[in-house]
Amino acid sequence: MLALDALLRWLDIAGIAVFAASGALVASRKRMDAVGFVLIAAVTGFGGGTVRDLLLGRTPPFWLRDPTWLAVASSVAILVFFTAHRVESRFKALLWADAVGLALYAVLGAEIALLAGARPWAAVLLGVVTATFGGVARDVICNEVPLLLRKEIYALAALAGAAAFVALRVNGTWRDPALLAGMAVAFAIRAVAIARGWSLPAYKPRPGRDYPDRE
Repeated sequence: MLALDALLRWLDIAGIAVFAASGALVASRKRMDAVGFVLIAAVTGFGGGTVRDLLLGRTPPFWLRDPTWLAVASSVAILVFFTAHRVESRFKALLWADAVGLALYAVLGAEIALLAGARPWAAVLLGVVTATFGGVARDVICNEVPLLLRKEIYALAALAGAAAFVALRVNGTWRDPALLAGMAVAFAIRAVAIARGWSLPAYKPRPGRDYPDRE
């Protein structure tokens, strides 16, 4: 695959930074040491992209090809280690940092998949994978229920943003406007869900049927 251009690179760095921050905020809630902060930040920032790269056959994964990504994640983790106590509501900060990362990575994952030759439907799915799997890994390691498995409107926001971006690109829209539109869709859906407390309806158990015994 061709190297990402300057725009994608800076967006990728921004995505790593906000996801690393969300991971470090979870580490602060768990009262980890500095090494724990860096580890959780890296897992959050790299998890989705690593799964995406492995599914696309891009090896080694992106963060092993350029030390910039590890430097960004580590720097953000250390910064949060010294400043997390200044954040009044760390869980709210986590949700908003995660929402920004979700929007960025949903479209970036889809763009990378398209550049790698994936079909549009597969690119949308890989955008969702890129946006969500780092958070899943973070929450599993930290013994939290992953946002993906809660009633949160989370994966749906990533799906909508990636689908909007891919649909625009397939129909000939220039990449930059398509990227911005996809990010806006994903972030808007997630932001409204956070602000208004919206969630998808959960399954409601019903009494099972009683069947007469067969003789």
